[in-house]
Amino acid sequence: MPIPVYAFTGFLEAGKTKFIQETLEDERFNSGERTLLLVCEEGEEEYDLTTYPHKTVYLETIDDQDAVTTEELERLRKKHAAERVVVELNGMKQIGPFYQKMPRDWQIAQEVMFADATTILSYNANMRALVVDKLSGAEMVVFNRMTRTTDKMPLHKLARALNRRIDIVYDYTDGTTEFDDIQDPLPFDLNAPVVEIKDEDYALWYRDISEEPKKYLGKTVRFKAQAARLKNEKSGMFAPGRFVMTCCEADITFMGLPCKYADSAKLPVRSWVTVTATVDVRFHALYRGVGPILTALCVEPAAPAAQEVATF
Repeated sequence: MPIPVYAFTGFLEAGKTKFIQETLEDERFNSGERTLLLVCEEGEEEYDLTTYPHKTVYLETIDDQDAVTTEELERLRKKHAAERVVVELNGMKQIGPFYQKMPRDWQIAQEVMFADATTILSYNANMRALVVDKLSGAEMVVFNRMTRTTDKMPLHKLARALNRRIDIVYDYTDGTTEFDDIQDPLPFDLNAPVVEIKDEDYALWYRDISEEPKKYLGKTVRFKAQAARLKNEKSGMFAPGRFVMTCCEADITFMGLPCKYADSAKLPVRSWVTVTATVDVRFHALYRGVGPILTALCVEPAAPAAQEVATF
């Protein structure tokens, strides 16, 4: 039987402990399930197990999140016969290695990030890789220590640039909370006869068409890209795309789309082209499922983009 895992991420003093404490005190979340509370980071706040209903929460501290083993995690769960796990992760560690060590039947039920609104932009400027790590996988981010004069837009843009589907909550110092309702208009006109993608908008467009391909079905798009070959692909296809950086040089990845083009074999690899193409949506091995497939109407040589590596 799967063991649900509720993961809480964020930097030290971001409010994780307080939220977990209050959540486990709430009968709507804690109705008696035997819960293993794993703490991978110690801050000023401490847990008070005496306030939890049913007395079925068992706290265990993990001194080194990176060094913990799968066997140790399962031993702790069995020790308390836990039916679920709540884990407060260390903000200065990457999340992935911990997830990879979870026992096979542990499954992430929810991942929530907490961020101090007064410091998160500084963290992003100085430790962007860690911020990207936390935001990109979270279902929800809570920006706390907000005042009514705090500018929400930089926080909104930070979260949405990394995770378009993330829910954003603003937690104010007066005790109120507010869900984000800022609309994100795309920087290109989807209703135009030809959807023109500017060089600086390639990364955003690629993510949008990859996540919601059906809204591009039947449309004509024009964008600048580099030519790439497709592995195990028939002639008459190539993959126009760009190298995209999410957070740092280490994660630069080529992001392209399968494109039908009769003269594709004549295109030098990595050459810059301007592609005008119609969009279809169907199965392709590149996606291991359904995704956007282009049919080129015109492929013309082009000068390199001013910023050769695209960013969000």
